[in-house]
Amino acid sequence: MKASRLVSLLLTLQQRRSARAAELAQLFEVSVRTVYRDVAALQAAGVPLWTEPGRAGGIRLLEGWRTRLDGLTGAEAAALFAGAAPAALAELGLGSVLLAAQAKVLATLPEPLRDRARTIAQRFHLDAPGWFHRGEELPHLMSIAEAVWEQRRVTVRYRRADGSVRRVLEPYGLVLKAGVWYLVARVPDADAVRTYRLGRVTAVEPGGETFARPAEFQLAQWWAASAASFDRTLIRDRVRLRVSPHGLRRLPFVTDAARDEAVLHTGPPDDQGWCEVELAVESPRVALTQLLPLGADVEILAPEQLRAEFAAVGAAIAARNA
Repeated sequence: MKASRLVSLLLTLQQRRSARAAELAQLFEVSVRTVYRDVAALQAAGVPLWTEPGRAGGIRLLEGWRTRLDGLTGAEAAALFAGAAPAALAELGLGSVLLAAQAKVLATLPEPLRDRARTIAQRFHLDAPGWFHRGEELPHLMSIAEAVWEQRRVTVRYRRADGSVRRVLEPYGLVLKAGVWYLVARVPDADAVRTYRLGRVTAVEPGGETFARPAEFQLAQWWAASAASFDRTLIRDRVRLRVSPHGLRRLPFVTDAARDEAVLHTGPPDDQGWCEVELAVESPRVALTQLLPLGADVEILAPEQLRAEFAAVGAAIAARNA
Protein backbone atom coordinates (compact mmCIF):
# COMPACT_ATOMS: atom_id res chain seq x y z
CA MET A 1 0.00 0.00 0.00
CA LYS A 2 3.05 2.35 0.11
CA ALA A 3 2.66 3.47 -3.50
CA SER A 4 -0.99 4.45 -3.03
CA ARG A 5 -0.08 6.19 0.25
CA LEU A 6 2.62 8.22 -1.50
CA VAL A 7 0.14 9.35 -4.14
CA SER A 8 -2.41 10.21 -1.49
CA LEU A 9 0.22 12.16 0.48
CA LEU A 10 1.26 14.09 -2.60
CA LEU A 11 -2.32 14.94 -3.55
CA THR A 12 -3.13 16.00 0.00
CA LEU A 13 -0.14 18.36 0.06
CA GLN A 14 -1.08 19.64 -3.38
CA GLN A 15 -4.46 20.57 -1.98
CA ARG A 16 -3.26 22.02 1.34
CA ARG A 17 0.19 23.26 0.20
CA SER A 18 1.51 22.53 3.70
CA ALA A 19 0.73 20.32 6.70
CA ARG A 20 2.32 19.18 9.92
CA ALA A 21 3.74 15.67 10.03
CA ALA A 22 1.56 14.73 13.00
CA GLU A 23 -1.57 15.76 11.06
CA LEU A 24 -0.56 13.62 8.08
CA ALA A 25 0.30 10.69 10.33
CA GLN A 26 -3.16 10.83 11.88
CA LEU A 27 -4.81 11.21 8.48
CA PHE A 28 -3.09 8.17 6.96
CA GLU A 29 -2.96 6.14 10.19
CA VAL A 30 0.83 5.74 10.17
CA SER A 31 3.65 6.94 12.41
CA VAL A 32 5.31 10.36 12.09
CA ARG A 33 8.54 8.56 11.18
CA THR A 34 6.72 6.86 8.29
CA VAL A 35 5.47 10.26 7.07
CA TYR A 36 9.03 11.60 6.96
CA ARG A 37 10.21 8.47 5.12
CA ASP A 38 7.42 9.01 2.56
CA VAL A 39 8.43 12.66 2.19
CA ALA A 40 12.02 11.59 1.54
CA ALA A 41 10.81 9.12 -1.10
CA LEU A 42 8.82 11.86 -2.85
CA GLN A 43 11.79 14.21 -2.71
CA ALA A 44 13.98 11.51 -4.25
CA ALA A 45 11.41 11.20 -7.05
CA GLY A 46 11.76 14.91 -7.85
CA VAL A 47 8.79 16.36 -5.98
CA PRO A 48 9.72 19.84 -4.66
CA LEU A 49 8.96 19.25 -0.98
CA TRP A 50 10.79 20.65 2.02
CA THR A 51 10.35 20.52 5.78
CA GLU A 52 10.54 23.40 8.28
CA PRO A 53 11.13 22.76 11.99
CA GLY A 54 9.42 24.56 14.82
CA ARG A 55 5.88 25.30 15.92
CA ALA A 56 5.01 27.13 12.68
CA GLY A 57 6.86 24.65 10.51
CA GLY A 58 5.69 21.60 8.65
CA ILE A 59 5.95 19.87 5.31
CA ARG A 60 5.53 22.21 2.36
CA LEU A 61 5.08 21.86 -1.38
CA LEU A 62 6.57 24.45 -3.75
CA GLU A 63 3.93 27.03 -4.61
CA GLY A 64 2.54 26.56 -8.11
CA TRP A 65 3.85 23.02 -8.57
CA ARG A 66 1.16 20.49 -9.54
CA THR A 67 1.06 16.87 -10.61
CA ARG A 68 -0.21 16.05 -14.08
CA LEU A 69 -3.59 14.61 -13.16
CA ASP A 70 -6.85 14.62 -15.08
CA GLY A 71 -9.37 16.78 -13.21
CA LEU A 72 -12.97 15.84 -12.53
CA THR A 73 -16.06 17.93 -13.10
CA GLY A 74 -18.04 19.43 -10.27
CA ALA A 75 -20.82 16.89 -10.78
CA GLU A 76 -18.35 13.99 -10.62
CA ALA A 77 -16.79 15.36 -7.47
CA ALA A 78 -20.22 15.83 -5.91
CA ALA A 79 -21.15 12.24 -6.75
CA LEU A 80 -17.97 10.90 -5.16
CA PHE A 81 -18.33 12.90 -1.96
CA ALA A 82 -22.11 12.54 -1.54
CA GLY A 83 -22.47 8.97 -2.78
CA ALA A 84 -19.59 7.26 -1.06
CA ALA A 85 -20.44 4.91 1.80
CA PRO A 86 -17.38 5.17 4.08
CA ALA A 87 -18.54 2.52 6.55
CA ALA A 88 -19.13 -0.01 3.78
CA LEU A 89 -15.74 0.70 2.19
CA ALA A 90 -14.07 0.44 5.58
CA GLU A 91 -15.64 -2.99 6.11
CA LEU A 92 -14.11 -4.05 2.80
CA GLY A 93 -10.72 -2.63 3.73
CA LEU A 94 -11.01 0.14 1.12
CA GLY A 95 -11.10 3.13 3.44
CA SER A 96 -7.66 4.31 2.30
CA VAL A 97 -8.74 3.97 -1.33
CA LEU A 98 -11.67 6.29 -0.68
CA LEU A 99 -9.34 8.73 1.04
CA ALA A 100 -7.00 8.70 -1.96
CA ALA A 101 -9.88 9.23 -4.38
CA GLN A 102 -11.23 12.17 -2.42
CA ALA A 103 -7.76 13.68 -2.17
CA LYS A 104 -7.40 13.44 -5.95
CA VAL A 105 -10.74 15.14 -6.45
CA LEU A 106 -9.88 18.07 -4.20
CA ALA A 107 -6.37 18.39 -5.59
CA THR A 108 -7.41 18.58 -9.23
CA LEU A 109 -10.54 20.74 -9.02
CA PRO A 110 -10.55 24.50 -9.51
CA GLU A 111 -11.14 26.35 -6.25
CA PRO A 112 -14.88 27.09 -6.79
CA LEU A 113 -15.66 23.43 -7.52
CA ARG A 114 -13.37 22.34 -4.70
CA ASP A 115 -15.42 24.41 -2.28
CA ARG A 116 -18.61 22.91 -3.70
CA ALA A 117 -17.33 19.36 -3.16
CA ARG A 118 -16.42 20.16 0.45
CA THR A 119 -19.82 21.75 1.00
CA ILE A 120 -21.64 18.67 -0.30
CA ALA A 121 -19.56 16.39 1.90
CA GLN A 122 -20.52 18.51 4.92
CA ARG A 123 -24.25 18.59 4.10
CA PHE A 124 -25.08 15.10 2.79
CA HIS A 125 -24.39 11.82 4.55
CA LEU A 126 -25.47 8.30 3.61
CA ASP A 127 -26.67 6.17 6.53
CA ALA A 128 -28.23 3.15 4.83
CA PRO A 129 -29.43 0.97 7.74
CA GLY A 130 -32.72 1.73 9.42
CA TRP A 131 -33.14 2.91 12.99
CA PHE A 132 -32.36 0.39 15.75
CA HIS A 133 -30.44 -1.72 13.24
CA ARG A 134 -27.40 -3.47 14.63
CA GLY A 135 -24.78 -4.53 12.15
CA GLU A 136 -24.22 -8.26 11.73
CA GLU A 137 -21.00 -9.93 12.75
CA LEU A 138 -19.17 -10.55 9.46
CA PRO A 139 -15.94 -12.41 10.25
CA HIS A 140 -15.66 -13.73 6.69
CA LEU A 141 -16.41 -10.56 4.72
CA MET A 142 -12.76 -9.85 3.89
CA SER A 143 -12.12 -13.43 2.75
CA ILE A 144 -15.15 -13.32 0.48
CA ALA A 145 -14.19 -9.88 -0.84
CA GLU A 146 -10.69 -11.10 -1.72
CA ALA A 147 -12.19 -14.06 -3.57
CA VAL A 148 -14.45 -11.64 -5.50
CA TRP A 149 -11.46 -9.49 -6.50
CA GLU A 150 -9.24 -12.43 -7.41
CA GLN A 151 -12.02 -14.50 -9.06
CA ARG A 152 -11.21 -17.55 -6.96
CA ARG A 153 -13.58 -20.29 -5.92
CA VAL A 154 -14.37 -20.66 -2.25
CA THR A 155 -16.01 -23.37 -0.19
CA VAL A 156 -18.40 -21.99 2.41
CA ARG A 157 -20.43 -23.40 5.25
CA TYR A 158 -23.86 -21.72 5.17
CA ARG A 159 -26.48 -21.70 7.94
CA ARG A 160 -30.08 -22.33 6.86
CA ALA A 161 -33.32 -22.87 8.77
CA ASP A 162 -33.05 -26.64 8.26
CA GLY A 163 -29.38 -26.90 9.16
CA SER A 164 -25.96 -26.14 7.73
CA VAL A 165 -24.86 -26.83 4.16
CA ARG A 166 -21.52 -26.83 2.38
CA ARG A 167 -21.26 -25.07 -0.99
CA VAL A 168 -18.53 -24.49 -3.56
CA LEU A 169 -19.10 -21.00 -4.97
CA GLU A 170 -17.76 -18.72 -7.68
CA PRO A 171 -18.23 -15.26 -6.10
CA TYR A 172 -19.42 -12.71 -8.67
CA GLY A 173 -20.02 -9.72 -6.40
CA LEU A 174 -21.12 -8.23 -3.09
CA VAL A 175 -24.27 -6.19 -2.46
CA LEU A 176 -25.01 -4.00 0.56
CA LYS A 177 -28.79 -3.73 0.98
CA ALA A 178 -30.19 -1.71 3.90
CA GLY A 179 -27.09 -2.41 5.98
CA VAL A 180 -27.01 -6.15 5.20
CA TRP A 181 -24.27 -7.71 3.05
CA TYR A 182 -25.16 -10.31 0.41
CA LEU A 183 -22.95 -12.44 -1.82
CA VAL A 184 -24.01 -13.08 -5.41
CA ALA A 185 -22.28 -16.24 -6.59
CA ARG A 186 -22.53 -19.00 -9.15
CA VAL A 187 -22.98 -22.52 -7.83
CA PRO A 188 -21.02 -24.72 -10.28
CA ASP A 189 -22.82 -27.93 -9.27
CA ALA A 190 -26.21 -26.37 -10.07
CA ASP A 191 -24.99 -24.04 -12.85
CA ALA A 192 -27.05 -21.26 -11.25
CA VAL A 193 -26.38 -17.81 -9.82
CA ARG A 194 -27.77 -17.41 -6.30
CA THR A 195 -27.75 -14.97 -3.38
CA TYR A 196 -26.29 -15.71 0.07
CA ARG A 197 -26.56 -13.54 3.18
CA LEU A 198 -23.03 -13.09 4.49
CA GLY A 199 -24.17 -13.04 8.11
CA ARG A 200 -25.12 -16.71 7.70
CA VAL A 201 -21.73 -17.80 6.36
CA THR A 202 -20.11 -19.67 9.24
CA ALA A 203 -16.89 -20.81 7.56
CA VAL A 204 -14.86 -20.07 4.44
CA GLU A 205 -12.19 -22.26 2.84
CA PRO A 206 -10.26 -20.28 0.19
CA GLY A 207 -9.61 -22.28 -2.94
CA GLY A 208 -6.69 -22.03 -5.30
CA GLU A 209 -8.76 -22.49 -8.44
CA THR A 210 -9.70 -19.39 -10.39
CA PHE A 211 -12.78 -19.01 -12.58
CA ALA A 212 -13.79 -16.88 -15.55
CA ARG A 213 -16.42 -14.31 -14.62
CA PRO A 214 -18.82 -13.88 -17.57
CA ALA A 215 -18.11 -10.57 -19.30
CA GLU A 216 -21.82 -10.02 -19.89
CA PHE A 217 -22.76 -10.40 -16.21
CA GLN A 218 -23.84 -7.03 -14.75
CA LEU A 219 -24.19 -7.15 -10.97
CA ALA A 220 -26.56 -4.18 -10.61
CA GLN A 221 -28.87 -5.42 -13.36
CA TRP A 222 -28.90 -8.97 -12.01
CA TRP A 223 -29.66 -7.76 -8.50
CA ALA A 224 -32.55 -5.57 -9.68
CA ALA A 225 -34.09 -8.44 -11.65
CA SER A 226 -33.59 -10.88 -8.78
CA ALA A 227 -35.16 -8.48 -6.26
CA ALA A 228 -38.18 -7.92 -8.52
CA SER A 229 -38.59 -11.67 -8.99
CA PHE A 230 -38.40 -12.20 -5.22
CA ASP A 231 -41.10 -9.57 -4.66
CA ARG A 232 -43.38 -11.35 -7.10
CA THR A 233 -42.94 -14.70 -5.35
CA LEU A 234 -44.27 -13.14 -2.14
CA ILE A 235 -47.65 -12.38 -3.70
CA ARG A 236 -49.83 -15.48 -3.28
CA ASP A 237 -53.28 -14.24 -2.21
CA ARG A 238 -55.79 -11.49 -2.92
CA VAL A 239 -58.08 -9.53 -0.65
CA ARG A 240 -60.93 -7.12 -1.36
CA LEU A 241 -61.18 -3.90 0.58
CA ARG A 242 -63.27 -0.78 0.83
CA VAL A 243 -61.09 2.23 1.65
CA SER A 244 -61.61 5.92 2.31
CA PRO A 245 -59.85 8.59 0.22
CA HIS A 246 -57.30 8.98 3.01
CA GLY A 247 -56.85 5.21 3.25
CA LEU A 248 -56.32 4.94 -0.50
CA ARG A 249 -53.52 7.49 -0.33
CA ARG A 250 -51.86 5.58 2.52
CA LEU A 251 -52.35 2.13 0.98
CA PRO A 252 -49.09 2.06 -1.05
CA PHE A 253 -47.11 2.78 2.12
CA VAL A 254 -48.48 -0.17 4.12
CA THR A 255 -48.34 -2.81 1.35
CA ASP A 256 -44.56 -2.97 1.16
CA ALA A 257 -44.23 -6.11 -1.02
CA ALA A 258 -44.24 -5.28 -4.73
CA ARG A 259 -45.94 -1.93 -4.19
CA ASP A 260 -46.20 -1.15 -7.89
CA GLU A 261 -48.11 -4.37 -8.50
CA ALA A 262 -50.00 -4.69 -5.20
CA VAL A 263 -53.13 -2.74 -6.16
CA LEU A 264 -54.70 -4.90 -8.87
CA HIS A 265 -57.96 -3.05 -9.29
CA THR A 266 -59.61 0.10 -7.94
CA GLY A 267 -63.33 0.67 -8.39
CA PRO A 268 -65.03 4.05 -8.80
CA PRO A 269 -65.59 6.06 -5.58
CA ASP A 270 -69.03 6.17 -4.01
CA ASP A 271 -70.84 9.27 -2.74
CA GLN A 272 -68.51 9.46 0.27
CA GLY A 273 -65.36 8.94 -1.81
CA TRP A 274 -64.82 5.36 -0.64
CA CYS A 275 -63.88 2.81 -3.30
CA GLU A 276 -63.36 -0.93 -3.57
CA VAL A 277 -59.82 -2.20 -4.04
CA GLU A 278 -58.50 -5.63 -4.98
CA LEU A 279 -55.11 -6.09 -3.35
CA ALA A 280 -52.37 -8.67 -3.95
CA VAL A 281 -50.83 -9.83 -0.65
CA GLU A 282 -48.41 -12.42 0.64
CA SER A 283 -51.09 -14.03 2.82
CA PRO A 284 -54.20 -13.02 4.80
CA ARG A 285 -52.11 -13.10 7.99
CA VAL A 286 -49.57 -10.67 6.51
CA ALA A 287 -52.42 -8.55 5.12
CA LEU A 288 -53.86 -8.24 8.64
CA THR A 289 -50.65 -6.72 10.03
CA GLN A 290 -50.25 -4.46 6.98
CA LEU A 291 -53.81 -3.14 6.94
CA LEU A 292 -54.26 -2.54 10.67
CA PRO A 293 -52.43 0.84 10.50
CA LEU A 294 -55.24 2.09 8.24
CA GLY A 295 -57.65 1.73 11.16
CA ALA A 296 -61.12 3.11 10.46
CA ASP A 297 -60.13 4.06 6.90
CA VAL A 298 -60.50 0.48 5.66
CA GLU A 299 -63.24 -2.16 5.59
CA ILE A 300 -62.34 -5.78 4.78
CA LEU A 301 -64.79 -7.30 2.27
CA ALA A 302 -63.10 -10.63 1.59
CA PRO A 303 -61.97 -13.15 2.62
CA GLU A 304 -64.40 -13.52 5.49
CA GLN A 305 -61.77 -14.92 7.88
CA LEU A 306 -59.61 -11.81 7.44
CA ARG A 307 -62.66 -9.60 8.03
CA ALA A 308 -63.45 -11.47 11.26
CA GLU A 309 -59.83 -11.25 12.50
CA PHE A 310 -59.67 -7.54 11.68
CA ALA A 311 -62.93 -6.96 13.58
CA ALA A 312 -61.66 -8.97 16.54
CA VAL A 313 -58.50 -6.89 16.79
CA GLY A 314 -60.56 -3.70 16.56
CA ALA A 315 -62.92 -4.90 19.29
CA ALA A 316 -59.99 -5.80 21.55
CA ILE A 317 -58.45 -2.35 21.06
CA ALA A 318 -61.80 -0.67 21.80
CA ALA A 319 -62.34 -2.76 24.94
CA ARG A 320 -58.84 -2.14 26.26
CA ASN A 321 -59.16 1.61 25.78
CA ALA A 322 -62.80 2.01 26.87
